[in-house]
Amino acid sequence: MATPEIEISCLDVKQKLDAGEEFLLLDCREQEEYDLVAIDGAQLLPMSELEARHDELANHKDGAIVVHCHHGGRSLRVANWLRQQGYTSAQSMAGGIDVWAQEIEPGMTRY
Repeated sequence: MATPEIEISCLDVKQKLDAGEEFLLLDCREQEEYDLVAIDGAQLLPMSELEARHDELANHKDGAIVVHCHHGGRSLRVANWLRQQGYTSAQSMAGGIDVWAQEIEPGMTRY
């Protein structure tokens, strides 16, 4: 299987969710951000805790992981780090939850 591009669009993530595809949607923002607004089904694992807690992702090592943050910067760093740890299908959702709120769920809280 070919390694996917490091970034994936919000629309492509939404299509994967709607199609019922198996993947982990990983929110790497901090707890306070997650409490403010979150995408249904996303699992919170803050970037600040990733190194200490990445073993929690072991069940997804061979599967697809899509990481998101606020604007896409942190999630890109996390996806790259995960790939270095052997999570070869880790991707970053381009634009983060901010673009998600604009394109996918208008009316979602933006900050």
